Amino acid sequence: MTATAPRLGPSPIRRPLAAVALLATLISLLFGLVLAGASPASAHAALTGSDPQDGAVVATAPEEVTLTFSEQIAMGDDSIRVLDPSGKRADDGAPRDLTSGGAVRYGVQLHSGLPDGTYTVAWQAVSADSHPVSGAFTFSVGAPSETTVALPSNEAGGGLVGALYGIARYAAYAGFILLAGGSAFVLACWQRGAGALPMQRLVVRGWITLTAATLAMLLLRSPYTGSGKLGDAFDLDGLQAVLDTKPGAALVSRLLLLGASALFIAVLFGAYAKREDEKEKQDLTFGLATGGAVIATGIAGTWALAEHASTGIQPGIAMPVDVLHLLAVAAWLGGLVALLVALYRTPDITSGAVRRFSRMAFGSVVVLAATGLYQSWRQVGSWSALTGTRYGQLLLLKVALVAVLVGVAWISRRWTARLTERAVSVSVSVSADTAADTAADTAADTAADTAPSATDAAGTAETAGPDEAVDAAPDGTVDPERAAQLSRQRAALTATKEKRARDADPDRSGLRRSVMVETGIAVVLLIVTTILTSTEPGRTEEEAARGNTTAAPAPVTGGQVNLSLPFDTGGQNGKGTVRLDISPGGTGSNSVHLWIDGTDERPLDVPEVKLAFTLESKDIGPLPVAPDRLTEGHWTASGVQIPIAGDWKVAVTVRTSDIDQTTLSKNVKIG
Repeated sequence: MTATAPRLGPSPIRRPLAAVALLATLISLLFGLVLAGASPASAHAALTGSDPQDGAVVATAPEEVTLTFSEQIAMGDDSIRVLDPSGKRADDGAPRDLTSGGAVRYGVQLHSGLPDGTYTVAWQAVSADSHPVSGAFTFSVGAPSETTVALPSNEAGGGLVGALYGIARYAAYAGFILLAGGSAFVLACWQRGAGALPMQRLVVRGWITLTAATLAMLLLRSPYTGSGKLGDAFDLDGLQAVLDTKPGAALVSRLLLLGASALFIAVLFGAYAKREDEKEKQDLTFGLATGGAVIATGIAGTWALAEHASTGIQPGIAMPVDVLHLLAVAAWLGGLVALLVALYRTPDITSGAVRRFSRMAFGSVVVLAATGLYQSWRQVGSWSALTGTRYGQLLLLKVALVAVLVGVAWISRRWTARLTERAVSVSVSVSADTAADTAADTAADTAADTAPSATDAAGTAETAGPDEAVDAAPDGTVDPERAAQLSRQRAALTATKEKRARDADPDRSGLRRSVMVETGIAVVLLIVTTILTSTEPGRTEEEAARGNTTAAPAPVTGGQVNLSLPFDTGGQNGKGTVRLDISPGGTGSNSVHLWIDGTDERPLDVPEVKLAFTLESKDIGPLPVAPDRLTEGHWTASGVQIPIAGDWKVAVTVRTSDIDQTTLSKNVKIG
């Protein structure tokens, strides 16, 4: 019989393998287009500012280098390195936490008396969402020069160790989906499946995969966030350091919960599968469902505790939402794989079980839509980030895959609606054929018991085949071993007939094809989802691009401002010239260097210098600045904030004695 899709005309998937291959090709092309212009995957934290800035040229060597980040990070003793033009360390190697007022800032002191030239700042840390981050930039003292230091081209967490860690992350998600989704399918949709060997293998393999991946991530964590050397995976000191971190604690907790899940699996496929009493089985179902839900929630929580949900805005809401999202994914996709295995590997999956899974999948999709909407708002934040960042583009791809998956699931649901009646008729037909075969075999055995030995041997040969003959005893009885062999042959023949009957059912075949396509899409969806968890969210990427306004506003460069103002305080040695440099000369954070020269053009040391910035057109200011004395005749101030662009009046007050001082001013365009 030719299979016909319900109310849809001819079957939309006549060749399932070709359909899956075509769909995978289209998805791969779309995936390639999305990633073609994207930068390498980075993690949640991002460098939003530095002092000195990347590429800046300063007159004298600063006392320290500071870095500002978009979120909390973990730094070690060697996380910030400043290298001079010859490649030697120019810092004291001890990063200091300068975080204040919501701005995450770290600094490192520089050696005194550094020569002019180009300096390289290289940094590496661990983001609050467990991913390693790194980067490098240069600045110059006096003037740029040649340097022997090469900027690192590899991102943190790359190389062989990064690849292995990434594979383990994919495997961990896949294992959890098979473990949780397969168990949920058995308990909620098809309880008789607890005694089916293919279902047992599916869930156990999910447990083994998740356990092995978790152990691998625990061992690789130290080199993944540090040296990048595979040999350090077995360094006990590094492993101890990992256990003291939030990601390490999450991985250990996951292993403990997997120990509890092993007991759950043993009961599910042991005592539960063998239970015959209906009342006892209902009680055990409730207990297993409750315990399994607690274990699955705990395992899902180990991801929420250590990744994107635990950082950024509203972590108290984001973490439970992330747990619900992951549980819904496992119930839907894991149950889908379990259904596919049941349709292909087990003889007695019923249409009722398929309908129950359809309802469970629908509920999972509703939860996914609600939690996914919140997560999208939290991680993307704006329409521009949705289309202009790698995270947003991957999210759009994920939404498209979910839409296609729901469409194919709807086709599967239509096949399910037609499965019941045909399944009943096929069952009746198979039962009739089996009964007829049994009756014939029984009649043959009875005749064999009363017939002569030669007749018995001939009858047995006809039943078992030309190469099979039964040796009869002198009294005409059949050998027990031979009888057992015949029984096995009859069972195999009956199973073959049942399989042919199932394969001849067009509705069951159509359902299997549509579920196979669903599973293929689900695999690609899982890959995209795993990539999302290691990609810098769109909100953070945009903040890094424009600078974190709460910590260090990104400057709008209008060009370096240079002033030269003669002064005369009226006292002894009260004449000279003030030279003022404002860099980069734009809105946001600026560095100010001020030199005072005497009439002999040599540095003039004075007791006090003050600055003030006023934007009279907007009634802003005066904004006072108290520069620090760096050396004789040289004063400096960093982090001078210019809120908006305009014609600013710069006032410089110079005091040459206890009673002699003067104030000079000049209007300059800043920004």
